[in-house]
Amino acid sequence: MKIAPKGPQAARLRQRRAELLAQFRMPGDPLPGSLVETHRRCGKPNCHCASDQGHAVWVLTYMAGGKKRVEHIPRDWVEEVRLRVAAGRAYKDAVAEVFAANAELLVLWRKQRPR
Repeated sequence: MKIAPKGPQAARLRQRRAELLAQFRMPGDPLPGSLVETHRRCGKPNCHCASDQGHAVWVLTYMAGGKKRVEHIPRDWVEEVRLRVAAGRAYKDAVAEVFAANAELLVLWRKQRPR
């Protein structure tokens, strides 16, 4: 049985799905999660961070195996990691949109099929 609803709405959904599938091939080395700059104090009583906001550090936060993971990122890796996180997010968003289009096509097909 092939799910193939008809009509302009179905055609638009199929076209959008095809555009996404053509545009978003799996990017090389994508990363999940969020990259953020935060501040930490080192604990030395004479360090400037004891009375200031702390030392700037970059962390990548993501879920793996159902657990939250936090990885410290060296300052010279930040731009590369930022690009890889953005690629991962764009891919994940595109896949979610494809899934949504497929679900909408299923709903249209169910409404259109003869009883």
